[in-house]
Amino acid sequence: MNILVVSSFLPYPLFSGGHIRLYSIIKELSRRHTITLICEKRKHQTEDDVKEVEKICEVIWVERKQQWSIKNILQAGFSPYPFLMTGHTNSEMKKRIEDVLRQRKIDVIHIETFYVYQNMPRVLIPTVLVEHNIEYLVYKRFADSAPKFIKHLLLLDILKMRYWEQKFWQKATKLVAVSEQEKNMMTRDDVAVVPNGVDVNKFKVRRSELKVNDREKRVLFIGDFRWIQNRDALEWILKEIWPEISSKFPTSPRLRGASEVQSSPASPSEASPKAGEAGRAKLLLWIVGRDIPSSLKKLTKDDSIMFDENASENTTEIFKKADILLAPIRIGGGTSFKILEAMASGVPVVTTSLGIEGIGAIKNKEVLIANTSYEFGEETNRVLRNPHLYKELAGNARKLIEEKYDWDVIVKKLEDVYTSAVYHAGAI
Repeated sequence: MNILVVSSFLPYPLFSGGHIRLYSIIKELSRRHTITLICEKRKHQTEDDVKEVEKICEVIWVERKQQWSIKNILQAGFSPYPFLMTGHTNSEMKKRIEDVLRQRKIDVIHIETFYVYQNMPRVLIPTVLVEHNIEYLVYKRFADSAPKFIKHLLLLDILKMRYWEQKFWQKATKLVAVSEQEKNMMTRDDVAVVPNGVDVNKFKVRRSELKVNDREKRVLFIGDFRWIQNRDALEWILKEIWPEISSKFPTSPRLRGASEVQSSPASPSEASPKAGEAGRAKLLLWIVGRDIPSSLKKLTKDDSIMFDENASENTTEIFKKADILLAPIRIGGGTSFKILEAMASGVPVVTTSLGIEGIGAIKNKEVLIANTSYEFGEETNRVLRNPHLYKELAGNARKLIEEKYDWDVIVKKLEDVYTSAVYHAGAI
């Protein structure tokens, strides 16, 4: 097939889940199809970033408008479009799409997220709309906890977002969700589910056993802090969750066996434990991500917390150094890449019921679930004290990823959607 992909972003570097998903899908599709990508490029993205994507498909990019501008805010206030759509309404993108459709035969158009759909010209070519989240619900969860003086303005914008999101769901030939939960909330009966995935050849299990004599235990939180979900999660960690975890973790006693704790502190002479003994463990919260807001950094002075904005861009290297992933997601939807990648890497995950939605992982078998600060403290310490549980979680999680979340398996599902869209539109 000749496939035109229209996206609100250039999917490189691979800093966020959306970038990883689109890049991985295009890479796999390009083995069997001809792909043309039309996308918006941010100012921080370079020609080298464009060249990386050009290795797997043709790239036509336009400059991304500045989202937070007086012009966009005023336009959103006095137009039927919500703020999100206003920022992605781009006449140059529309022209580039028209040029491609005029110059070559396109079998199907893949539209990545509803808020660029307004740039589509009127065409008879079948369209497949792929949604990463139900956006109006993401923003509504945020608005529900916002200060009263802006809450009503946010809710008005969310109403407009809901209208257009649902309108484009109906307009597309085929609609794709990333999880069954989101599928069930969409206003169509024929929604296809194409979940997020992992490169199982790239993400390898570092080790499946917890080494109780390791001198340091790293609890990882990783995210793109442009997104509401990650900022909210980190604030919750710093204010409530980390104090619960660290207060329960025995940093002074020497850990024995799987979970036994010796009450008396070790002496300096025991800094290098003898063979067969467990050493003194230090607990560290490792926060990884670019542009971590200073307002969040100021929430703590705890020297057991490390803010790392310069970690390797290769997340496989990050997971090699982590003992556990903390993912206290309470805003958002879809399927979290950081959770899938941790599971593929043999790093146990402690997350919320929302965080694990759509993955199909079983509590206490492939992941640990916590929905309160107290539960995060209990569950995190439980796995850090129990090498048997650690090994079981790591092994079961990896098996689940190999069976259901390999990109090759996932992209075949998307190809079936394309074929169905083409037949539905009567193009063959």
